[in-house]
Amino acid sequence: MFSESENHQAHGLSGGTTDSSDTHTPLYMTAAEEAVDELERVSGVHPGYRRAHARGFCCRASFLPSGKAAPFTTAPHLQDREVKAIVRFSGSSTDPALADLLSPAKGMAVQFLLPDGGHSNMVGVTVPVFFARTPESFMEMLTTLNRTKTGQMPKSEALRRFARHFSESRQSLLALKRLKPPASYATNLYYCIHVYMLVDADGRRRPVKFEWIPDSGVQTLSIHDAAAMPDDYLERELELRMLAQPPSFKLSIVFGEEGDPTHDPTKRWPSDRKRIDAGRLVLLEPIAEPQGLVMDPTAITEGIALSDDPILNFRRDTYAESLKRRSGGH
Repeated sequence: MFSESENHQAHGLSGGTTDSSDTHTPLYMTAAEEAVDELERVSGVHPGYRRAHARGFCCRASFLPSGKAAPFTTAPHLQDREVKAIVRFSGSSTDPALADLLSPAKGMAVQFLLPDGGHSNMVGVTVPVFFARTPESFMEMLTTLNRTKTGQMPKSEALRRFARHFSESRQSLLALKRLKPPASYATNLYYCIHVYMLVDADGRRRPVKFEWIPDSGVQTLSIHDAAAMPDDYLERELELRMLAQPPSFKLSIVFGEEGDPTHDPTKRWPSDRKRIDAGRLVLLEPIAEPQGLVMDPTAITEGIALSDDPILNFRRDTYAESLKRRSGGH
């Protein structure tokens, strides 16, 4: 949808959200460059770190598929053969120094290492929906937040703009409000908020969502107990937990039905949808983050296809732009 060669004015990302007094935006800029610029304005530039989910903790892992997904997809990691994986846990903040408690939503990204040497990614977070329906609304909310914070936009105008997007961001905001501090990275339910298509051997496509369900159950802390923890308590806890017993997650695949939205990451599907247990992920040991690791949720293998979700498709170029900047020391 947004290629590297297209400029921001073609999509209204800057023309619709940038005040005429803003003289810092180049005349021509890709949508991905503009999005990463706005992410950098949230807490500043932190050289060498991602522009979102900045601080992470990586583990070596193993995924054993149950085989129950095999009739619906040719994806090699969902057949009957165990595959290796890299798992990265993170907070959602753009600031790598922010305490775990102050970054409410957590992330779990899994990179399956496929037998042919390729890989397939799956990215989950602890809220079931995203706050923006399109890249345009994502950019308007982000730029509004940044300009209000720096005094470039009156609060009355900011409120008017946020109100315009309230219907799409409401479910995400409610989910964030309900979040409690996790006891561990290993005791969260992680939702892969975008819809994908499973593709079987005959080419039939079925819409699905993925969820990672912790085998140890969801466990949380009170605000009081979490406030007494070290800033990086989740990393420390997970290291100790892996020494005692390898934590694990079940991969649940949820099948959509006729009328379930595939293009809108702000909407949930009904809770009665069919699901299958597609396999079990076991965390084995901590590892240093591999250089150049990119958990792009659009980097997927055969047997899985992207849906028509514009936010999902937009993420490819923004991940690439973030990697380019952090690899260059910015």
